[in-house]
Amino acid sequence: MKFVIATSFSKIEQLGPIAVAADESGFEALAISDHIVHPETIDNPYPYTEDGTRRWEAFTDWPDPWVTIGYMAGLTERIRFTTNVFVLAMRNPLIAAKAIGTAAALSNDRVTLTLGVGWSNTEFALMEQDFARRGKRTDEMIDILRKVWTGKMVEHHGEFYDFDNLEMNPAPKERIPIWVGGFSEPALRRAARQDGWLSDLQTTDDIAECIAKVRAYRQEFGRADEPLEVMASASDAADLDGYRRLEDLGVTHILTMPWIFYSGITEEVQPKVDGLKRFADEIIARM
Repeated sequence: MKFVIATSFSKIEQLGPIAVAADESGFEALAISDHIVHPETIDNPYPYTEDGTRRWEAFTDWPDPWVTIGYMAGLTERIRFTTNVFVLAMRNPLIAAKAIGTAAALSNDRVTLTLGVGWSNTEFALMEQDFARRGKRTDEMIDILRKVWTGKMVEHHGEFYDFDNLEMNPAPKERIPIWVGGFSEPALRRAARQDGWLSDLQTTDDIAECIAKVRAYRQEFGRADEPLEVMASASDAADLDGYRRLEDLGVTHILTMPWIFYSGITEEVQPKVDGLKRFADEIIARM
């Protein structure tokens, strides 16, 4: 079992100290969340709360994931970086590929792309991207990323994007894993076609059900024998026994804010650093 720190809602000046402490303490990765803007009002409900309100307040820091990963990579030696989640379909695919590929190259291939299709039609409209067909565009965009990350001359002629031969460098030296977040049927099918799946804050039983669905889809796609990474955030698992139950179900990574178990939700950086070190001693070392 590997452990990943969710950096959501942390102030930007705290990310450096958190990254250095996590790198030294045995965490597998740091996850950066993604919002470009925070509209004061939204047209559709946030899908991951019962009342449809967002989990954060206005004026929360949402740094660009790839700039942030480049910064933290320069401060660290071994820890990996991922996103929680990157809304690929809000971007031009070539611009996204350039940012992600550069971050991978500069970090010595310590990057995993975890993506989702997004939920905010308001934010999509501000980015001048089609919200209604974001799922199909995401699938085609993944194909484009894979092509241009080879560093070779490639072309693409699809339903949404079309270009003749071009190359993009620097290219990552190693294959960038792509994981998919979400628990809708299209999200689970998309995850089954890629390298991994990310849960939302779900119960262990709900996570087990989603894993079973992803594995069934992988069987359908002829990928049953290939490794499947699962990064889970369980609402009912916060100790060794809970994490071991998840591991038995096929969870490979736990996404957590480790300081919450010791200091609660805090805005101070020192309790976060102290908490993640304590979590490393009490949980990671014993797993």
